[in-house]
Amino acid sequence: MTLTPSFRERIALYALLTSLTSLSIDALLPGLREIGVELGVSPPLSTQHVISLFILGMAFGELLLGPLSDAIGRKRALVLGLAVYALGTVIALMAGSFEMLILGRLLQGVGVSGPKIATRAMIRDQFEGDAMARILSFMFTLFILVPMLAPAMTQGLIALAGWRSLFGFYLAIAAVLGTWLIVRQPETLPPDRRIALRPRLLFLNGRRILGHPRVVLLILATGLVFGAQLLYLSTAADFFFDAYEITDTFPLYFAGLALGIGLASFVNAKLVQRFGMEAMARTGFVGLSLAGLALVIATYHWAGRLPLAGLLVLGFAAFFAVGVLFGNLNAMAMRPLGQVAGLGTSLIASGSSLVATAFAIGMGRFYDGTPYNLASGFLLAGISALILAEVAMRCSDSPVEAVQYWD
Repeated sequence: MTLTPSFRERIALYALLTSLTSLSIDALLPGLREIGVELGVSPPLSTQHVISLFILGMAFGELLLGPLSDAIGRKRALVLGLAVYALGTVIALMAGSFEMLILGRLLQGVGVSGPKIATRAMIRDQFEGDAMARILSFMFTLFILVPMLAPAMTQGLIALAGWRSLFGFYLAIAAVLGTWLIVRQPETLPPDRRIALRPRLLFLNGRRILGHPRVVLLILATGLVFGAQLLYLSTAADFFFDAYEITDTFPLYFAGLALGIGLASFVNAKLVQRFGMEAMARTGFVGLSLAGLALVIATYHWAGRLPLAGLLVLGFAAFFAVGVLFGNLNAMAMRPLGQVAGLGTSLIASGSSLVATAFAIGMGRFYDGTPYNLASGFLLAGISALILAEVAMRCSDSPVEAVQYWD
């Protein structure tokens, strides 16, 4: 019999399950250059795609595992996702070519969408509105330790046992979290609230969700913000080396910038119930736009050779804004979902991941070893997402009514 976990244990489990996505990205960054040397990289693939195509796999997994969590329950969908993630991890661990590594990463992305989607749906089952935004912000505060610490921890592991050992580490983490989930976490979606996994039902409910202007606009806004972060993640290791010749101390600088997201998430958790998630999100959009604009101007002023201190200060400001946005944007988009939280969360996550992947790959083509690329990405994402969100906040937030049957 599964014992009911405490509130703190639930939040810790949800945060760690959700952080598997971040861990699968950030922990691998110190090993990208070594992977490129050992396996060989040739156009059109590059080491950037080890990150961006993981997100692409996640986008497709989200389309399946979200509706599945509505049909069979959150817990079973989550366990299934962890199993697929483990399969992809084994393929990547044994990869003899860069193409096989990419296949493993795609499957990891598909599988990790289970923890990502099902945990959000679990939260939506139990909380709503500003309370949900507060919970999401506390989660982000906890799992932000992953991008802060993961590169430093795994750099030593990679130096000691090579980049393949990291995938063994991923496998162990998935096993621990899966066991914790099975033993301690009860199901949050009772059978009488489940929606049968039928193609026509999915189409009808999906059409209702994507016919909701507020939800669609916030999907696009979320994708652009995520895309700006993904652009940084996919180029960070090369960027610090090319622009500042930083290699061994890269994890320290990476952690310093990641601290901006963690601090912002903590601040947002304290303020969102006082000011509301829409006001906090608006502040985040403005902050990201201003940080991007300042970074563009500073990079131009120093002819592409922006001092490292300037990059760190402005980058910290940009990631602080991103941290404010993450919890609020997801909560704002999910508010109208109601009974279709699984499918709705799936469409929100998948749609925003596709937008983010397209944005990061498109902007990544202009990478030239200077801060111009990153600065432009922050500015473009901030302004565009602000406009989309302002229009969205003027749209109705009436709940989406689920279709249970059809004639």
